[in-house]
Amino acid sequence: MTMEPLILPPVPGLRGIDVYEAHGGYGMLRKAIAMKPEEVTDEVKKSGLRGRGGACFPTGLKWTFMPKQTDKQKYLCVNGDESEPGTFKDRQIFELNPHLLIEGAVIAAYAMGVGTIYLYIRGEYNKWIAMVQKAVDEAYARGYCGESILGSAFSTSFTVHRGAGAYICGEESSLMNSIEGERGYPRVKPPFPAQFGLWGCPTTINNVETIANVPVILRLGWEAYSKIGHPKHPGPILVGVSGHVNNPGVFELPTGVLLTDIIHKYAGGVPGNKKIKAVIPGGSSTMILRGEALEGVTMDAEGLKAAGSSVGTAGLIVMDEDTDLIRVLTRIAGFYHHESCGQCTPCREGTGWMHKILKRFERCEATTADLDLLLEVANNIEGNTICALGDAAAWPVQSMIKRFREEFEKRVKPTLVIASGTPVIASGAPVIASGGGAYGATTTKQSGLPVVIASGAAGATKQSG
Repeated sequence: MTMEPLILPPVPGLRGIDVYEAHGGYGMLRKAIAMKPEEVTDEVKKSGLRGRGGACFPTGLKWTFMPKQTDKQKYLCVNGDESEPGTFKDRQIFELNPHLLIEGAVIAAYAMGVGTIYLYIRGEYNKWIAMVQKAVDEAYARGYCGESILGSAFSTSFTVHRGAGAYICGEESSLMNSIEGERGYPRVKPPFPAQFGLWGCPTTINNVETIANVPVILRLGWEAYSKIGHPKHPGPILVGVSGHVNNPGVFELPTGVLLTDIIHKYAGGVPGNKKIKAVIPGGSSTMILRGEALEGVTMDAEGLKAAGSSVGTAGLIVMDEDTDLIRVLTRIAGFYHHESCGQCTPCREGTGWMHKILKRFERCEATTADLDLLLEVANNIEGNTICALGDAAAWPVQSMIKRFREEFEKRVKPTLVIASGTPVIASGAPVIASGGGAYGATTTKQSGLPVVIASGAAGATKQSG
């Protein structure tokens, strides 16, 4: 399955407006303004474009939620927060083809009658923020943003908004609160952004890569676009590959490419030809897959759903046979604990509990009860929070236990069994004993290993200290 790059074509200097225009740049904006707004929306709707930010919601359908008649200002927020561990594809657009993003955003604004565009970029992307701001300034100078765009009656402003580095602001309502100058807390829905978004006005939020596809759709036509890749999730997709591969990076591919082809054909395979132990297919929040279960799995919403995971942001993380998966999961859980905004009790408390329990497994100090407790905490977080960060924290834990339970069982500390009649001498806190008297098994809990005294004649338990 091959395809000429459409989002990141190999054109030197494409981020400059002169080069971009020389290759047809802003031609699709001219085409869009000559169409009726609803015709533009219909083109995107029929193309089958689905959001590239993780939820895979149909883009054209989302645009139709924006009210046509309203006395309020209308907003478009382009989400470039890109804080998901393992995800680094939006910054390639910022660096290599920012005018495609700007053109797509202005076309989307025209289709929905939006007067103000905000591009939200995470604060750590300082270099990329400067690149995009330069491109926006160039677009203003050529009349592609601002008042009476290309001599038409349509006007829209374009503002690059710098975030402060909070992962939670990748959630759409937290992003809006951040733009308003408020704390980055998710909002309870309903009301939804299309009815009550920025400053209580109708707002649409789309991912950077999603918006970058809009000029491509108008150039190819919806029918040709819809035939690229998987029919239920069409178009090009930027796949970021990291971890144990020889050639990590971002690859523009049609949806529906085999994961094994992405790893071996495009990313150069695993160093030392080692076996693949596990793969996280769509960024750290997506369900982990076993290496031996990758055959036939494709990089698209339907294929990964069938495999028990999700396409997410197409951030593919490869782990070889020597990877310590408990250490990987502990690192991921630590991230979500740190980034929880603290608004919801299940997420605020549960992410901390999961991280603490996983640290015990990492140190080989956990018990079998800890495994059940870890899964119970994850299950109590999932579906019980205002936003999806709680789910994002729970899913890696749930899937790792489900698919790699043996990794946890290897880290459980052993129980010391002593024949009845043998004194147990330990220093420290008093012994807590439970059990069945002279002939029942008795468990004593001390600092160190759990001690089980086997059933039989009554044995003496002696405590010093």
